[in-house]
Amino acid sequence: MTAISGEFPTSQLNRLPASPYYLESVVTALKKSGLLHTYYRDRLRGYRLGARAKSVLLDGWPERFASYLTGEAETNRLKSETTRRLRLHRLAETYVTMDNAGVGIYPDEKPKVFAPQGFNGEAVIYPAFYSSREVKDMGVDTTQIRSSRFAGVLLSPTGIYATYNSGAALMKWRYKSELRVKTLLWSVLCQQRLAGQYRTENVYGLVLGDSMELGYQILTSTGGAKHDYFMLDGSYDHFYFLTNDHQGEVILALLCDPVKTAELDRILSQGLTVGNPGRAIEQDAAEPDGTPVLFGYFCDLPRIVRFNTSLELMERPGTLICFDFQADVLRRYCGGRVRLQTIDFTKFEGRLFP
Repeated sequence: MTAISGEFPTSQLNRLPASPYYLESVVTALKKSGLLHTYYRDRLRGYRLGARAKSVLLDGWPERFASYLTGEAETNRLKSETTRRLRLHRLAETYVTMDNAGVGIYPDEKPKVFAPQGFNGEAVIYPAFYSSREVKDMGVDTTQIRSSRFAGVLLSPTGIYATYNSGAALMKWRYKSELRVKTLLWSVLCQQRLAGQYRTENVYGLVLGDSMELGYQILTSTGGAKHDYFMLDGSYDHFYFLTNDHQGEVILALLCDPVKTAELDRILSQGLTVGNPGRAIEQDAAEPDGTPVLFGYFCDLPRIVRFNTSLELMERPGTLICFDFQADVLRRYCGGRVRLQTIDFTKFEGRLFP
C-alpha cells in the first residue's frame, strides 16, 4: 500500500484487514529493518518506503511496482509540500476503501485498459480501480484533464465510475475540468477500448467522504462564495456518495455486484407495487396507495434531490428507503414530507455479505 500510494497515512493503518496488535507489530518490525519510516511534517504523519524496501519490491515484483518506484513518478520522487502529500494520502485512503471492498487495485491484477500503446482486448476482471495517474499515463489524450480532482476510475460490471475522494470537507471543483474527465471516459472506454461493454449512459460519478455529514454538505452546497467548491451541478445524472469506512466498503461491494443489488431490491419491493420511471416523480416502486418510493441506499445524491424536489413541487408525500446510518442526514435534507424507511445495516450485511 505504501509503495503504490507514495506515502501511506498512519491514520489509515487500522483500516487494513488485520488486528491492531498485528498491524502495529508489523510496522515496528518494518521500521527496525529499515524498510519503512515515518515522515512527519505540517501535522501530517505518514509511512514512506526506505531505499532498501524499494529495491526488495522491484526485485521481487517488478510487474507490480516498477511504474510506482522508478523514474519521475510522484510515488517515487516524493515531495514535502502539504498539498502534494494530502493528494497522496487521499489516494491511499481510496485504495484502502477499494481493496477492502474487493476491488482490484494492483496493476498486475488488472488488464491494461489505459495502456499508452492501446488496449489489446483482454477480458476485464471486475471490479477494478485505475488511479488518475494510470489514466493520465495514456499520454497526449489526457492533457485536458491534468487539473482534474478525480482520484481514479472504477470499472464494475454495470458501470464506469469517475471516483473522487473529498475527505472531511468539500473539495475544490472546476466544472469544465471534471466534464473533460467524463468526456474522456466516453471516448476512450465507451466508444473505443470497451465499446462492447459500456454505453455513454453507463458513466457515473462516485465521491468518497469521511462521514455522512459530508453527504449533507454536498446536498446543500451552492459552491461557496466563488463557486469553486463541489456541488451537484449536473455534471453527472448519478453521483453516488459513500463513506471511507466499513459501511462504505460493504455498500461499494454491493454497488459492484448486480446480482446482490437485485436481491436487495427484490426484498425491499415486497408489499410494494411496481414504480413507473416515466412519471414526473422519479421512483423505484410505489406504496399500495400510490405513494412513490425511492431506493436511496446507494446515496445517489442527484436522484435524491430530484425525488425530493418533485415531491415539494407537487406537494405530495414520498418514501425513501436507506440504511439506518444514512437516515439522520437524509431526514435533515428531505424534511417532513418524506418518510424514511431504514434498512438495518448489520442484518443486511449478515444476509448478503456473511
